[in-house]
Amino acid sequence: MAAGEGKIVCVTGASGYIASWLVKLLLARGYTVKASVRDPNDPKKTDHLRSLEGAEERLHLFKANLLEDGSFDDVIDGCDGVFHTASPFYHSVTDPQAELIDPALKGTLNVLSSCARASKVKRVVLTSSIAAVCYTGQPRNPDTVVDETWFSNPEFLKSINGWYMLSKTLAEDAAWKFAKEKGIDMVTVNPAMVIGPLLQPTLNTSAEAILKLINGCSTFPNATFGWVHVKDVAMVHILAYEVSSASGRYLTVERVAHYSEIVSILKELYPNIPLPEKCADDNPYVPIYQVNTERTKKLGLEFTPLEVSTKETVESLKEKKFVSF
Repeated sequence: MAAGEGKIVCVTGASGYIASWLVKLLLARGYTVKASVRDPNDPKKTDHLRSLEGAEERLHLFKANLLEDGSFDDVIDGCDGVFHTASPFYHSVTDPQAELIDPALKGTLNVLSSCARASKVKRVVLTSSIAAVCYTGQPRNPDTVVDETWFSNPEFLKSINGWYMLSKTLAEDAAWKFAKEKGIDMVTVNPAMVIGPLLQPTLNTSAEAILKLINGCSTFPNATFGWVHVKDVAMVHILAYEVSSASGRYLTVERVAHYSEIVSILKELYPNIPLPEKCADDNPYVPIYQVNTERTKKLGLEFTPLEVSTKETVESLKEKKFVSF
C-alpha cells in the first residue's frame, strides 16, 4: 500500500514552483490532495497540476485568498495534514508591506487558524526559508556553521531593505508562537535557493537566477547562496510530515556556493554558450559558509548534487522555451 493511500492532505499555493512538485510527489504516493490556488479557472495556474498523474482521481482544486480570514476553512476541513507553501517571492517590490509581508505573515496565521479549527489535522508543514535563518547581522565565513538554532534578525533585515527575508522571518516567528499557543504540531522546512525543473509554465524567481547567467548577461552577481534541488525540497516536506518523530526546523541546502561556482559548473556543462566572464563588482567574493543539514539527512533525504540541479534547470528552461541554444 502506498504511504498516502486513504489520507487527505492540503497544499496551499499549489500552483507555485515548490508546491507543484509537492503535489506531484504526494499524488505519486497515493495521497488525495486538496489544493488551494488563487484562481482555479486560470489555466496558467492549474493546467500543469491537472495533468499530473493521479490528478484526475485525487486532486481537488479550491479558491483561497491568503489575506481573507476563514478563506482556507473549506480546503483544510477533513485533511490529515497541511502543507502551507503559499507566500510571495519577489526581489523588486514597491510596497514591501502589501506585496510581501502581509501575505506571508497574515496568510500564515490565516492558514494556521483554519488548522486550529479543523479537528482532523495531525501535522502542519510550513515552507519557511533559509532567509529566516542566516541573516543575523553577524558576518559569515568558511568556518561559520549555520544550524536550525539561528534566527534572522528583523532589525538587521530592515536596515538592508531585505524585505523578502523579513517577510519569511516574521511569518515563521509568528507561526511558532501561534502553533505553541494552539497546540498545533508544526514542522518547518527552510530551503535555500531552489533550482531544478519547472512544472509550472511561468518563470519563478530562483530559476530566473540561472536563466540570467545563460541568457547573455555580461557579469555574474557577487553573491553567495545555499542551493538545493526543487524535488529534494518537496521530498523534505513529505518526510517531515510522514516521519512521526520529525519536529522543529529542517534546513534544506545541498551546497553553499558563490555565483562564480555556478558559472564554472555551467561552463563545464555547456562549453559552447557565452557565459559571464566577470563579477558585477571588484570587491572580494562574498565568502561561502557551512550549513548543518544533519537533521534533514536523518529524515531520509539524499541531496541531489548542485551539478545535476543546475543541468536540469537549464534543460527545463530550454524545454519551456525561456532560452534557446
